[in-house]
Amino acid sequence: MPNPIITASGTYGHSDEVARLGDPSKLGAVTVKSLSSFPWPGNPSPRVYATPAGMLNSVGLQNPGVEHWRERELPALRARGARVIASIWGRTFEEFAAAAAAIAMAKDQLVAVEVNVSCPNLEDRSRMFAHSAEATSSAVMAVVKNAGGLPVFTKLSPNVSDLGEIAAAAVDAGSTGLPLVNTLMGSAIDVERRKFRLGAGGGGLSGPAIHPVAVRCVYETAQALPGTPIIGTGGVARAIDAVEMILAGASAVGVGTATFRDPRAAEKIARALSTWCARHGVERVADLVGAVERPGAPGPPVARP
Repeated sequence: MPNPIITASGTYGHSDEVARLGDPSKLGAVTVKSLSSFPWPGNPSPRVYATPAGMLNSVGLQNPGVEHWRERELPALRARGARVIASIWGRTFEEFAAAAAAIAMAKDQLVAVEVNVSCPNLEDRSRMFAHSAEATSSAVMAVVKNAGGLPVFTKLSPNVSDLGEIAAAAVDAGSTGLPLVNTLMGSAIDVERRKFRLGAGGGGLSGPAIHPVAVRCVYETAQALPGTPIIGTGGVARAIDAVEMILAGASAVGVGTATFRDPRAAEKIARALSTWCARHGVERVADLVGAVERPGAPGPPVARP
């Protein structure tokens, strides 16, 4: 990729609806909204609500299905020079496998496939795939087996007690890397109407409010799984947010909610990151990956009079 800035799934559309407003060829890659092997209507409206430091969303993974996307929407995005990461989801292991097999038919037009395990597991209704190391492992293996050799990246949820265990399970199952993190669970209530702000009641919180959570998740996972490519995602709105993610251990950075405010946000961050590196004498972004000083380590000597 020409640079480490990637659009996060769920924020850049399925086709070129956002790409028309900018130049996706200037980005490292574009991750499309998550797709299933079948068309899916999503959740009832309202689906989005702005919070003081971010956004709640409950779109519910609405999508036209992989086959429709592959034939009618992927070509438009590719025509604009985008390097495309396809994101897929399913409610069962078989649905993950079916989505991966359908995506594999377009593998020559893709750079990778993202496995969105933050969706309901019909085989264990008490939790999402991403809330279980075993379920995450099985979903990843189903995708790896059917993805036609595409690199597989597993997008994980921060809403767990032991992210390290689940991250390790994903990597052991064949995941090439890990986009970290998905949204935090949240809700908002209209106190005058005494109703939830979202049609589904709750949703996922994204934006600047979750950035410190994402940085910590990236750092701890990078320490636990050295050498594993991580796409740091969560509240990245400025170049310094991207630098934070990279210093914590991310090899690339996902830009999501900022795109709703400015469709060219990811492109602007990519340019600003280049400027930041030049100003700080950084020749290669790779030199910054994981370069943060470990907690408790002695700092540089302080000159005294």
